[in-house]
Amino acid sequence: MYCQKISAVALVLLSMVCSFSVHAQDLNTPVGLWKNIDDVSGKARALIRITETNGVLSGKIERLFREPNEDQNPLCTKCEGANKDQPVLGMVILLGLKKDGAEYNGGTILDPDNGSTYKSKLVVEDGGKKLKVRGYIGFSWIGRSQVWLREQ
Repeated sequence: MYCQKISAVALVLLSMVCSFSVHAQDLNTPVGLWKNIDDVSGKARALIRITETNGVLSGKIERLFREPNEDQNPLCTKCEGANKDQPVLGMVILLGLKKDGAEYNGGTILDPDNGSTYKSKLVVEDGGKKLKVRGYIGFSWIGRSQVWLREQ
């Protein structure tokens, strides 16, 4: 009986250590939930879930932070194609990013506010707590950056 209790405790401790190791590894990747911080106002705008499928990242809006006087379920009226007049909540805004050294690039980011799609690159910073998100036209130095904060 005593050995069974020790084995159970050891198993629980081992699973906690393994769980911590896996979680620590996840911090080196953009995969997870991120709080989008507006580069102009400094306010939180949305929560974006970044996922990876076959080495390719995509990001979907899971929550919007809206003022009480703002439309709580806005549509992407300025978007074109399949996103035209679709709800911003649930919209995929990051597509096609792949790991390239310390960066993730080769993909695009959609700005639902103006309906424009830009080339994009991501860099995980500050031990995985921050994500530098860059949207640009042509060359990466012609664009704008935001810092997103890891939520989980």
